[in-house]
Amino acid sequence: MKFAVYGKQLAEAVLPLLQTLVEKLEPAGGPLYFYEPFFKSIGGRLRFNSLPLVFTNQDDIRGKVDILFSIGGDGTMLDALTLVGDSGILLTGINMGRLGFLSSISREKIVPALDAILQSDYKLDQRTLLNLETSNGLFLPFNFALNEITVYKAKPMSMLTIQTWVNGDFLNSYWADGLIVSTPTGSTAYSLSCTGPIIAPDAGSFVITPIASHNLTVRPVVMRDDVEIRILVGSQNASFFVSMDSRIREVENPLELLIRKAGFRISLLRLRDASFFNTLRDKLNWGLDVRN
Repeated sequence: MKFAVYGKQLAEAVLPLLQTLVEKLEPAGGPLYFYEPFFKSIGGRLRFNSLPLVFTNQDDIRGKVDILFSIGGDGTMLDALTLVGDSGILLTGINMGRLGFLSSISREKIVPALDAILQSDYKLDQRTLLNLETSNGLFLPFNFALNEITVYKAKPMSMLTIQTWVNGDFLNSYWADGLIVSTPTGSTAYSLSCTGPIIAPDAGSFVITPIASHNLTVRPVVMRDDVEIRILVGSQNASFFVSMDSRIREVENPLELLIRKAGFRISLLRLRDASFFNTLRDKLNWGLDVRN
């Protein structure tokens, strides 16, 4: 197997973990691929048997790497998604952040986790992505998202009018700060913070969740993931924001967004003992009750 390592910011506390990663992976796969800006930030503070290869984009590792390790939190892992795309490379995360729904390997369990991976003792978690189409080619060529696509206001004192259609049928005109279209993966992210439901990863659903709706009867709507969602944003201001996971653009009014399920899925590498419901209990502190 061949391995790649992606990260953004290097903290001193991460160096021993990275050294462990190198010492475990090099004998199994030879020279490692390191994301070039991340490798430069290391500045010769790691020991290698062979000088690592560097990469900056998906083409550099497509067909050459089997597993990409993301070092950081969920935001880092979402950034790594653009480097994996539809290449078939398995993606896994070593959590150096706080919550870590996606980056599921904790730093305390790095050694047994790497041993299991090297023995191919893992499972694959196939996750659905969202695809965005706009007349101006927004976010191309990385117009896909694992968590959510969001529109929200550019000015703090303004409000958006967001007209929304599902398979051509008019759903609603949302008067709100914004609107989230989320996958099951993203149901535990921004959508959850806006009172959206938690959806199991294999549920085959999308959820539309308003942000700070000005109508108290408006609630999140769950639907099948084979629908086409069309959004037209109106605003008193000349612009609004569109985000795909951690990537954000400010766009001019008017702009129509067409959202569908992407034509490929991402493969998340999970350890055998990891499960969605275990993660919920652990990360959301469910069960912390004196009666239990």
